Amino acid sequence: MFDTLSDRLSATFKNLRGKGRLSEADIDATAREIRIALLEADVALPVVRAFIANVKERARGVEVSQALNPAQQVVKIVNEELVAILGGETRRLRFAKTAPTVIMLAGLQGAGKTTLAGKLGLWLKGQGHSPLLVACDLQRPNAVNQLSVVAERAGVAVYAPEPGNGVGDPVQVAKDSIEFAKAKVHDIVIVDTAGRLGIDQELMQQAADIRDAVSPDEILFVVDAMIGQDAVNTAEAFRDGVGFDGVVLSKLDGDARGGAALSIAHVTGKQVMFASNGEKLEDFDAFHPDRMASRILDMGDLLTLIEQAEKTFSQEEAAKMASKLQSSKGGKDFTLDDFLAQMEQVRKMGSISKLLGMLPGMGQIKDQINNIDERDIDRTAAIIKSMTPKERAEPTLINGSRRARIAKGSGVEVSAVKSLVERFFEARKMMSKMAQGGGMPGMPGLPGMGGGPGRQKKQVKQAKGKRKSGNPMKRKAEEAAAAERREQAAQGGAFGLPAQDDKNFELPDEFKKFM
Repeated sequence: MFDTLSDRLSATFKNLRGKGRLSEADIDATAREIRIALLEADVALPVVRAFIANVKERARGVEVSQALNPAQQVVKIVNEELVAILGGETRRLRFAKTAPTVIMLAGLQGAGKTTLAGKLGLWLKGQGHSPLLVACDLQRPNAVNQLSVVAERAGVAVYAPEPGNGVGDPVQVAKDSIEFAKAKVHDIVIVDTAGRLGIDQELMQQAADIRDAVSPDEILFVVDAMIGQDAVNTAEAFRDGVGFDGVVLSKLDGDARGGAALSIAHVTGKQVMFASNGEKLEDFDAFHPDRMASRILDMGDLLTLIEQAEKTFSQEEAAKMASKLQSSKGGKDFTLDDFLAQMEQVRKMGSISKLLGMLPGMGQIKDQINNIDERDIDRTAAIIKSMTPKERAEPTLINGSRRARIAKGSGVEVSAVKSLVERFFEARKMMSKMAQGGGMPGMPGLPGMGGGPGRQKKQVKQAKGKRKSGNPMKRKAEEAAAAERREQAAQGGAFGLPAQDDKNFELPDEFKKFM
């Protein structure tokens, strides 16, 4: 969603590189480019004005004027100001002192409240809670049925006593759900409320009645990040009509301009708490302003990547794989079965394109990342699974006839099987060398990457002799001067200085005070 903004900002900062000092004209030009980038991204005008004023004020200050690299200081300032307009620090959920904690979802129809209720329920379940989804959207056709299906997929409980489709009292359902949660020992209640296509009095009144009936600990305003500036107007209307404690952004994976997301926290004074960035129930997480700012500036999001890896990868399995690669057999214990297991673990983390997008500097190869075919992993898995257990353990056994059989069984060309086996051998060799502290193959040993004693010694090139002049008269004068220098050096001490008698030698007065 922030690709356009990221590209414009990257191009702006590129113009600053290599400048030892920033003039007033440089700062104004940079501020103008940033202003255009934010306005094109659909950021609200008051937010843009406040943002540019803060950046210009700080860019003219001491932190930039006395910096060794002013361009980096400007990037740092823009990053910090982006974090500020996105809400500053990460806002966590407030839990009730006595269970259950009641979370009410509010927003317009089509914002994604029902699906988001399931995502939030799954996320809280992963945190060790026992959530209950409550169907209070009794207006929209099949809303109750949709919530039941989403709850089943998420593996969480649902309370839906009314069929919906215009039948039932949502306020009474919300009130009864609290007692139901206490009886069934659910520590969190998530109330899914009805929406409208636009703001109207009936919507506001119903939301206010449900709020008064259940006294929620958190009211989360769900907003579609793709609807542009209208998201800010809707948020202000809900804030004044019902009130809310935090914002949840849905559809952050869309291709619309994401300025509304940058504007809501600043305009309403309420922080973005969660973000949904995909269709799957797992595509949901807490919103971290600092990480989002890093993504916008193409600095990556390594913390989120590490957190996803920790959720997916087992420490025990990782240690087991490392021991195989560090073995005395040069990593030959690492088989195609192990390779397949590692590949499936990576696949569980999500889309390869999204994972690569979290690495710093990946914005420069954005088109290549977007063109990655996720099905390549499935094809590789199919090839490995078409092998016999012995072939997976000893890939050297795979000859021409075996390759033909594996290719036929996995539905690929014979060349694909051959290529996979060759790449596996190369990858195993490289990983084994790195695991044993040998550094990257073909690279000198770098600090923290091994490559010490085992690496090739650096060959010292012999220095070329001093070139002689082609002019006979000049060459003769040069030879005479060189002979005179050699004679002085032979007669004198080190560095051609006159030889000193060791017994009569004395240090100069300036050095005696240090002895």
